[in-house]
Amino acid sequence: MLKDKIKTKQAGIITYGMTPPKQTHPPEKMAEISQKQIERLTGLDIDALILYDVQDEADRIDVERPFPYLQTMDPAIYSKEYLHQLAVPKIIYRCVGKYSEAELADWIKADAEQDRFSVFVGASSSQQQVSLRLPDAYQLSKGLNPQLSFGGVVIPERHMTKVDEHLRVVSKMQQGCDFFVSQATYNVEASKNFLSDYYYYCQENGLDMVPILFNLAPCGSLKTLEFMKWLGISIPRWLENDLKYSSDVLDRSISVSQNIFEELFEFGMEKGIPVGCSVESVSTRKVEIEASIQLVKNINAYLKRS
Repeated sequence: MLKDKIKTKQAGIITYGMTPPKQTHPPEKMAEISQKQIERLTGLDIDALILYDVQDEADRIDVERPFPYLQTMDPAIYSKEYLHQLAVPKIIYRCVGKYSEAELADWIKADAEQDRFSVFVGASSSQQQVSLRLPDAYQLSKGLNPQLSFGGVVIPERHMTKVDEHLRVVSKMQQGCDFFVSQATYNVEASKNFLSDYYYYCQENGLDMVPILFNLAPCGSLKTLEFMKWLGISIPRWLENDLKYSSDVLDRSISVSQNIFEELFEFGMEKGIPVGCSVESVSTRKVEIEASIQLVKNINAYLKRS
């Protein structure tokens, strides 16, 4: 069970992430989309399904967004109304800044008798106006519903410049975060640097390390690559060139993603760091979604061998 794996800080947790459909779809279209998703994910060996809470990040960057921002359905509502047939735990992302304290508190207190999971996400930039801060959300959750296991976001690429991502993670752990999910990972060096500092800081301070799930997102086109860069995903120059000039961008991307995870997982195993992964497709193209499903299967096969 996911809660036991998180509580016992196991390596090898694997999740699949996706964004709910856009809010403007009529109910019959929502039902059609969700049925396809259920068919894809039924039988897939994952510990949980992640459902993202999307926010407009236009104030984070001056460059125009490659794809227009569209309001999506609330992930908790989408999960309850359309994905209830899918018998896996759901991890609901919450961009806490767009909710009032009362709104978030009501959601935290709901279904208090059930094991529930969330990832609390802060502002996308210091310019973003927020109603609620991350520490407030952590405090609310701990006080209102101990059955809600919550995690945080980790950005290893930020560690390259600020060299303090491990301290951010530890601070969030001390505020109640039980696990972390990264943004899409293409820079293995940044991720290993973060893991190393995280490991040695926890060793020196007698802290138990919590699971770190590295996000893997296949890239199947130059348009997707452009969107990934807009999202702030760090793609090394050599790899960007390889993808751009590859005869099969998607196949190359899947191969790179799997190699990155295997390197990070083995690095974690050597030091006892509980490394896992979350796979997603940032594109809605069928071929890229199917590639992300195949990547989950590949990683599961690797984990069984390991």
